[in-house]
Amino acid sequence: MGNIPYHFLGYWGYGAQHELEALLSSILENLSPNLSPCRGEALNFPPSLAGKGVRGLGQKIWNVVHIGLDGNPPLQQNQIAAISASGLLTSPDAWVSLQENNCLILGREPFGKMPLYWTQQGQVIWFASQLQLLLPILQKSEVSIPSLYGYTCFSYVPTPLTPVKEVFAVTAGTELVWQSDRQSGMLRSPESKKIHSWRETSEHLTDEATAITELQTLLKDSIERQIADLKDEPVGVFLSGGLDSSVVAALLVQAGVKVRAYTLDFGDVGIPEYPYSEQVAEFLKIPLVKVAVTPSSIKNALIPTVQALDLPFGDGVCVPLYLLSERASQETQVIFNGEGGDQLFAGWTNKPLIAAGVYQAENPAGKETFIQQYFRTFHRLGGYESQVYQPEAYAQIQNLHPEDWLLAALDRDECPSLLHRLRRASLMLKGAQNIHPRATALGFAHGLWVRSPFCDLPLAEWTFSLSGELCLQGACEKYILKRAVENWLPPEIVWRQKRGMGVPLTSWCLNDFWHQLGIWLNPEILRANNHFYPHIAAQIVEGKLGAAIQGRRIGETLWLLIMWQLWRSHVLNEKQSKQSWDHPFWLHPWLWRNYKIIRNS
Repeated sequence: MGNIPYHFLGYWGYGAQHELEALLSSILENLSPNLSPCRGEALNFPPSLAGKGVRGLGQKIWNVVHIGLDGNPPLQQNQIAAISASGLLTSPDAWVSLQENNCLILGREPFGKMPLYWTQQGQVIWFASQLQLLLPILQKSEVSIPSLYGYTCFSYVPTPLTPVKEVFAVTAGTELVWQSDRQSGMLRSPESKKIHSWRETSEHLTDEATAITELQTLLKDSIERQIADLKDEPVGVFLSGGLDSSVVAALLVQAGVKVRAYTLDFGDVGIPEYPYSEQVAEFLKIPLVKVAVTPSSIKNALIPTVQALDLPFGDGVCVPLYLLSERASQETQVIFNGEGGDQLFAGWTNKPLIAAGVYQAENPAGKETFIQQYFRTFHRLGGYESQVYQPEAYAQIQNLHPEDWLLAALDRDECPSLLHRLRRASLMLKGAQNIHPRATALGFAHGLWVRSPFCDLPLAEWTFSLSGELCLQGACEKYILKRAVENWLPPEIVWRQKRGMGVPLTSWCLNDFWHQLGIWLNPEILRANNHFYPHIAAQIVEGKLGAAIQGRRIGETLWLLIMWQLWRSHVLNEKQSKQSWDHPFWLHPWLWRNYKIIRNS
């Protein structure tokens, strides 16, 4: 592969072309160091797509620059910009098109691998594949309070919102279409068109032998599509030792690709993964690189990770994945991962929800609706609003209901059976709005194309034909996937119980990052931001925010807030107020603990 990851920025609409070109040039000249520094070339204005003009507004104009490319990428008919997480532009993940009647179309595929943002300034739509590219377009970049609320509920900002007022994201599996109103001479609000929906089939596949054969073929076909452009160059695979990443590694080896695996090593803290990764690598006879994750390496990579992510993501795995991408980029340009397997095959998080759904069907007078129960599975700050937000921010979110962001994903009409409905929700929420876009962003930051074989449309649609028993058999989740691959991997890898990645956030926050908490979540800065209560970090570590925020959730909750605050400083570039010493984090941790014991006795 000769090409490298890039981004694009462009505009479309009615305005003074020289002013728009001057603004575009200014943005390119002042790109921040964390964005690709190479200037792209503007596309020529093809006569076949030229606007015919609208009364009172003159000619429609548009332009696009590709940042990080020396020229323009190959585009499909009517496209003026396109981007792919994998580097395979035959199937772009986000695109911008002009129709013959000069409508503007912004679109994304359903897995959500690449984001796409837009903002309207006057009668001009600006669009970009990275949020940071649009910030200079705005007269003032302000935090969106509904977006902040969504972030603290889910650890990502729910689309179509972004964390910035007046900037919006195209929802995965959707096209937005702009037209101008000839009578008023104004751009209309965009029409949203669903171009793909995860939908359960009317008849279910129940025969296990047939399902195994079909699934094996679909998995191999997916890999073949993902390696079609590769010559003899080696590729990397992120190998956790879990089922999904191990399956991808096995498929690559079977296809004859040169593979090097990369795994995380958290040392003596956290849940060790590398023994399983070592077992898989030894079985497949591929080299394995262990990437040490220490508090020092996390601290050094934290701000670069925030900048690379572009959006705020509150999951603790983000910085370790940044380090993994950084190491892999030294030896390859293409990285494979196992992301998406949990969403496709009803991973372990579905079991308590299924039990809750069955219970509610038998006990309809229960206190919580199923959507409320699903909302609680995010385990973030939903439900603690009055303790988290200062009065002014709290007043702005009181009429917001976070369950509303889940309704479309949990649509009974599309998926009548509970298991398929949960899989649909997981694809649309945790997959498309969190897991896939952050994986792409971290890869792109290191010049890596990111390929996720489970994000394959024929494979994904096939899973919606499965009977529930083939996905979840008794206590065994992902049953049909395990049966399909049981001869490809060691049995203890295939059949071991699933565990999440053990990022030791609580240990780090209460020990190694203790003093940093006073800087990252400084009370005076929080007070000036006027969103979170100033002493929220101290409340969390003292166990005063809520009874459920204990153990590992202490670290997860602190990390959620840390990533947001650092995003404000290093992506939104907000000026911070002076820091105060009005917090316990300047004390040594053991001294603070002794003081707390004396104070409470």
